[in-house]
Amino acid sequence: MFSIGDFARHGRVSVRMLRHYDAIGLLRPDRVDPASGYRSYAAGQLARLNRIIALKDLGFTLEQVRSILDEKVGADELRGMLRLRRAELAAAIAADAARLAGVEARLRTIESEGRMASDDVVVKRVPGVRLAELTATAAGFEPAQISPVIQPLYGELCRRLEAAGVRPVGPSVAHYEDAPEGNGAVVVHAGLPVDVDPDAGYDFAVVDLPAIESAATIVHRGSMDDVLRTEQTLARWIDAHDHRSTGYPREFYLEAGGHPDTWVTELQQPLAPGD
Repeated sequence: MFSIGDFARHGRVSVRMLRHYDAIGLLRPDRVDPASGYRSYAAGQLARLNRIIALKDLGFTLEQVRSILDEKVGADELRGMLRLRRAELAAAIAADAARLAGVEARLRTIESEGRMASDDVVVKRVPGVRLAELTATAAGFEPAQISPVIQPLYGELCRRLEAAGVRPVGPSVAHYEDAPEGNGAVVVHAGLPVDVDPDAGYDFAVVDLPAIESAATIVHRGSMDDVLRTEQTLARWIDAHDHRSTGYPREFYLEAGGHPDTWVTELQQPLAPGD
């Protein structure tokens, strides 16, 4: 038998926590001295304590923990719960990191307002191109929503092209359109230039992306997660020169083979006819 202090040390919990578990009937002492009120615990109770702590750390309330333990959940089931909760926590961490990156990018844009050079904006015709592409839908056009969708698309597209024996003939091109379901959703097209004809045997689409007769273009250097400043520089230039933009900008990845911070991407914003 162990005193409450010794049991707490062996279980790596506080005495206060054990007293609380006793008070709510979650983990009673094995014995309580009727004269002194001293609590004593058996080594076998560490198993229940371990389950309580594991379930609590998984996010269950103590009332839910009690229900689970009363149903005699085994180690395999607990391990399954742990894996599920671990996946949920990892997803939450990734989402929080994406939100933080978005806030930092927005802050950098705010800090650079009024001193962002726009003399590198060029209006030109963008030729059409034949693309092999895969598509998916993103919840919105924010970088934090686009990146997790487009990056796997390019990885999968490269895998499928290699399996089909089709070699890209130029840098990758991404283009976008509003999703039919609305609500701000965006259809993401991840494409690579090819010189093959459409074939029903391909597990990717082969499409002809039309030319843009008049596009305001600017080069962005660095990760597309930090494209906001460049994109807004382009928007200010368009407004200052009395142009009107139409649709989403295309992204022409001039250099995208290494770390995202070394990428070079040309943004190609279609202008309204006559501009």
